[in-house]
Amino acid sequence: MITVLVADDHSFMRATLVDLFAESDDITVVATCADGTEVVPAALRTDPDVVLMDVGMGKVTGLEAARALLQVRPDARVLMLSGSLSGTAVREAVSLGVRGFLLKGDDPAVLTERIREVAAGGSAWSPATEGYLPAPG
Repeated sequence: MITVLVADDHSFMRATLVDLFAESDDITVVATCADGTEVVPAALRTDPDVVLMDVGMGKVTGLEAARALLQVRPDARVLMLSGSLSGTAVREAVSLGVRGFLLKGDDPAVLTERIREVAAGGSAWSPATEGYLPAPG
């Protein structure tokens, strides 16, 4: 079973993601967070395989929470989720070492597959982020 922590400041989005993953036989949500301040304690308590985090949250953004989490748990598999594409946010995510950056406007049918890819040690980058990623090599 793949365990996921979902962090998003919109309760509707959190509930929608929980419902989406509940339809899967191999993915379960072990914690939800309404703000980036909750992410590190929740991740340390539940040890999820993947942390799916909204970029734009209130008090502590997803990128700030990713930085804090990766400092205490460098092996954490963090996957960012955003309602809008920002080259600055994508580049920061890359520099932090997150495993991917998806857009809320991407096809929701592939989200569970993206979670599986990240849980298996891979990465998951929205096609829209391509121009902001470093060249392979």
